[in-house]
Amino acid sequence: MTVIVSGIEELKSRAGEHLGYSEWLEITQDRINTFADATGDHQWIHTDLERASAGPYGTTIAHGYLTLSLLIPLWSELLEVRGVKMNINYGLNKVRFPAPVPVGSKIRLGATLAEVNDVKGGVEAVVDAVLECEGAAKPACVAQAIYRFYD
Repeated sequence: MTVIVSGIEELKSRAGEHLGYSEWLEITQDRINTFADATGDHQWIHTDLERASAGPYGTTIAHGYLTLSLLIPLWSELLEVRGVKMNINYGLNKVRFPAPVPVGSKIRLGATLAEVNDVKGGVEAVVDAVLECEGAAKPACVAQAIYRFYD
């Protein structure tokens, strides 16, 4: 369920809150192949089903950066800030990929609005993001994302 806030002051009041979880998203081989084509990263562990079946995971796995890129659409399921003129993805402080995402598995995002700080014309929100892989002991990706909201 999307958390909806009205304006920057309400966003500031939510600092420290866990925002919940996105829906589960299945990682298909088609998505992996499309990402490989877009980035030029055709390493066999991602795209060669036959070779990957004999590899360490028994199947192909998603690129770490594919998993990270899905932070954006999954994030949009968690928070909507109304009453601002613009919001942007400002970058990342930290990113790690503790566990693989095998083809056919599902991931979801859980996020905490760690802090909200003033910047010129608006605020910068620091989000502790965890992309989980359904049934896995470790997260697929942990990242600290930064978003800016301008009023």
